[in-house]
This record gives sequence, C-alpha cells and structure tokens, in this order.
Amino acid sequence: MENQNKNSKGAVATGIIAALAASSCCIPPAIAAITGVGGVAGSLSWMEPFRPYLIGLAVVAIGYAWYNHLKPKKADGCGCDIEKPKWYQAKGFLVGMTLFAAISIAFPYYSSIFFSTNKKEIIVVDKSSIQKVNVKIEGMTCDACQHHVNSAVNELSGIINVESSYENGNAVVEFDNTKTNIAEIEKAVNSTGYKVTKIEKK
Repeated sequence: MENQNKNSKGAVATGIIAALAASSCCIPPAIAAITGVGGVAGSLSWMEPFRPYLIGLAVVAIGYAWYNHLKPKKADGCGCDIEKPKWYQAKGFLVGMTLFAAISIAFPYYSSIFFSTNKKEIIVVDKSSIQKVNVKIEGMTCDACQHHVNSAVNELSGIINVESSYENGNAVVEFDNTKTNIAEIEKAVNSTGYKVTKIEKK
C-alpha cells in the first residue's frame, strides 16, 4: 500500500511537470510580454520537438494516478478500508491537478490573450516612404512566439503592419521609413530572444 501511495504521488508530480514542460517553449514569451523582459523568450524553444512526447507522458502519468484512485481498495476481515487515502489521492486534488495539466498543455492555443494589441494608427504623408520587408526569424515555435514578435515590432514608431508566422519562420513588416528603419526592426525582433537571420526587401 505504501508503494502504491508513493507511485500515485510520483505519477501526479510527473504529470504536472510533463504538462508544464510540454508548453515550456510557449510560456516564456507570455511572461516576457507581461514583465517586459524580452531576452528570455526564445530560451526554451529547443523543447518544441519534444512536446508530443511530453503531452503523452503527462496523460499517462495523470491517468495512472486516476487508476490508483478509482481501483477497488483492499479491505480487512471486517470489511473496513486498511488505510485512508492520502491527500494527493483525494478526488478533489486529482481533479484540480488534471485541470491544471490540461490548462498547461493547451497554453499555446490561448496565449494570445497575454499580448497587448499595441498596433498604432499611422498617418502616411508620402506613400513613397512606405517600405515592406520580409524578416527571417529563427526560434519561433508557436502562436505565443509570433504574438511576442508582433508586439515588440509594433512598439516602434512608423509601423503600418506586421504579420509574423512561426510556421514560415518570418515576419512581414510594412513601415514608414521616415519614422523607423530596418536596423530598428531587426533590433526589436532580436530583443524578444529570437534571432533575425535574414532581411529581404519586398
């Protein structure tokens, strides 16, 4: 029974750690956007390829904890339970941890709520000053990454539009070159923790 209790406790802990790790590449950009510390955003992007395995591990571990909770308990001669469930085997705790794991795993899909819509209204006097560039970026792995890049670039003056894509590994930026320039755009992207590898004029 003691081994079973230890196994349940370990399963819950493993499930939570795996669930957090599965979204660890996407959580730093949101934290960076909230706190204004950009350089840490891309620090865990190397974990993205392991996300499916970590999700699987979280599901198996939490599932095992539920199995231990739901399976019939051994009883002594009087029909009484041998031992009361530990706090980490209680139904309420398991429900809470299961929800926490699900929220952690789903983080990349709702992370955009943490990023401000800081797009500004730009009045362009001379249309010949409008320029568009395709910025190739290394390290973006999810929606949170591209929202972070958009947010950082939109902080600059003269940005008309910016559309980042983690799938394409780029950001297309349209701007007024009398108010900002390519070097400033590159600096803004690099400040997020991702790396500009190439800039092409469109």
